[in-house]
Amino acid sequence: MRFAKTRYSFQLIQNMRNRFEQQLQLGITPIEDTIISLKAKDSLTELLAALLKIYKTPKYSNKIFTVLEKYISKGKKDTGRKGMNLWRIFVLSQVRLCKGLGYADLHDLANNHLTLRSILGAKTINSEFCHIEFEYQTIYDNISGLEGSMLKEINEIIVEFGHKKVFKKKEAVPLHLKSDSFVVESNVHFPTDYNLLWDCARKCLDAILKFTQKYDNIAGWRKLADWRRELKGLMRELGKASSSGGKGKPERVKKAAKKYLQKAIALNIKLKKALPVLPIADMKELVSIDMLEHFIPLIDLHIDLITRRILQGEKIPHEEKMFSVFETYTEWIKKGKKRPNVELGKKLNITTDQFHLIIDYQIMENEQDRDIAIELADRVLEKHTVKTWSFDKGYWNKDNKQILQLCIPQVIMPKLGKKNNAEKEEESSKSFKKYRNLHSAVESNINELEHRGLDRCPDRGAKHFASYIGLGVCSYNLKKIGKCILDEEREELKRTKVQYKEAA
Repeated sequence: MRFAKTRYSFQLIQNMRNRFEQQLQLGITPIEDTIISLKAKDSLTELLAALLKIYKTPKYSNKIFTVLEKYISKGKKDTGRKGMNLWRIFVLSQVRLCKGLGYADLHDLANNHLTLRSILGAKTINSEFCHIEFEYQTIYDNISGLEGSMLKEINEIIVEFGHKKVFKKKEAVPLHLKSDSFVVESNVHFPTDYNLLWDCARKCLDAILKFTQKYDNIAGWRKLADWRRELKGLMRELGKASSSGGKGKPERVKKAAKKYLQKAIALNIKLKKALPVLPIADMKELVSIDMLEHFIPLIDLHIDLITRRILQGEKIPHEEKMFSVFETYTEWIKKGKKRPNVELGKKLNITTDQFHLIIDYQIMENEQDRDIAIELADRVLEKHTVKTWSFDKGYWNKDNKQILQLCIPQVIMPKLGKKNNAEKEEESSKSFKKYRNLHSAVESNINELEHRGLDRCPDRGAKHFASYIGLGVCSYNLKKIGKCILDEEREELKRTKVQYKEAA
């Protein structure tokens, strides 16, 4: 039996980068025969219902597979040992953000959740005969490689599927849209110039440590652990002096900063001398060299910032500041809220319709809501017919509203600031009030996104940040579609039961 399992898994791997398994193995339940329980009302069941419906609709499943092939198989030869099939990559990526899971929990679900395994084409009638098990690293490698631009294209297909096959029974039904933005936080700690300097220093020391562990002839780093301990202690002393109060605080802060900077400058000089003579024998050492070349200039930057801010009393311009030496795309965002008053990450703008589907989303690059309104409208109106569109005051601009009113029958955009009589009359009209009150639905949509993982991105790097957001939006839309599908099936079951009772 053990040999049979091993041989089966090997054959599966060799046959993989297909859209799905073309030939069923003995004992495997076909994907189209998956049974979705109508009693279950959790988010995963709703997601799986939508995925099953898409799988059974060749027009849309083919569109999704075409996009996946364009990005995942791009530049790769169709030979040799291949990876997980496209359907499984798509399903598992959606499950991760539907439930807001880490990869360990996703790995557990993929190997133990029966309905999910059936959708994946991995459910077996008799597990002793053959068993498909997904490895943690396989799941991680395939899902973490998805691109944000690919997921935008897939989201458009999902929205089209929801409109034409689930929600809109008539093609002519126009959309009632709502737009708002919120912050998706990066996985960073609260930044100060002195703790960012410590981050740079410790990463450089980590890189040097790898060389000293491998080579005995790396001179000058016998007391590497002392450098780390002393520098960290001086950073903490400066932090304590900055956060405490009392008489003579400025002098204490300056004294602590001078000691900290003196040690950091000495380390920086030592690192610059060591960098040119470090050996490069393999790829790991090249990565360590790259790390040093990245962080040494950042040490220079933060030494300069601390000197100017604390010792010279200069107010540092916002554009010169850095908020993470790891997630360098991170922005310092104030949205005028009491709690939290500051958020670290990127603003995400979403546009939802009356069916609560997100038809458009955009990661904003140091932009305000009012800056993207026209670009957003151009993108949406190219694909959809819009009857009403509501915004909050953050999008208001005289030009924005006038331009949008040329293309949209009713634009709900409350004025920011004092209103004239005509504007007061417009905003007190029955229609304006109706759609302004309905605008709160987008806040509910944002809240749901945040509870399913889009409050804070755990993934590293700008590329993975964009793909994480794309997965969150796609899984949210699929869940909404799946909920509608299950509700319709439950209603149909009720009608059938009533008809059966009446016939009896």
